[in-house]
Amino acid sequence: MATKRTRDFRSALPVGWSELGKDLEAKHWATFKGKFGFRPGTKPDAWPAIAEPAPSMAFDLGADDVRTGSSFAARVDAINAEALRCFVTEFADDPTFVVLDWQHMCYRFDANAHAVAGEDAEWRVPVYPNGDYYIFAQDDFREGTFGHPWEQTLCVYGPRMVTTLGHTLTTWLTTLRVDGHRTD
Repeated sequence: MATKRTRDFRSALPVGWSELGKDLEAKHWATFKGKFGFRPGTKPDAWPAIAEPAPSMAFDLGADDVRTGSSFAARVDAINAEALRCFVTEFADDPTFVVLDWQHMCYRFDANAHAVAGEDAEWRVPVYPNGDYYIFAQDDFREGTFGHPWEQTLCVYGPRMVTTLGHTLTTWLTTLRVDGHRTD
């Protein structure tokens, strides 16, 4: 079997990941921008970068502002692992997601294949935003996550995503917004 390789760095794709073609990538970005009014920006006056729908919950990822070390690595791993658990249990009927990475290669993600790969499974794009906007969404964009690297937030949206991933994240992360409205 031939190894699938990416166009950008010619590196092998991890199990469960496949590139979106340019046309499909453009279609998904257009859908996302139209549905959520995406407006990228590094300054607080541009935040949040999307119109957060109902239902949604936005979580503060910046409470521990140290972005290095074992504590940070554990936080990233925990959020990615919990998202994967949600993807494979709540979306067992269709555990594939569109993964948009702002200004970079975009992918189709098969959560089941990724989960079965075990600890060796590499996140080509993590759910946790570690430097760019990351979107994981079902094809219709009614369920998903939106990671904002400068605001240091993760927005979880859609009924199944909020009742599973959102509910779990409330046990250890501060909720900043619910349905686009500040909680304070």
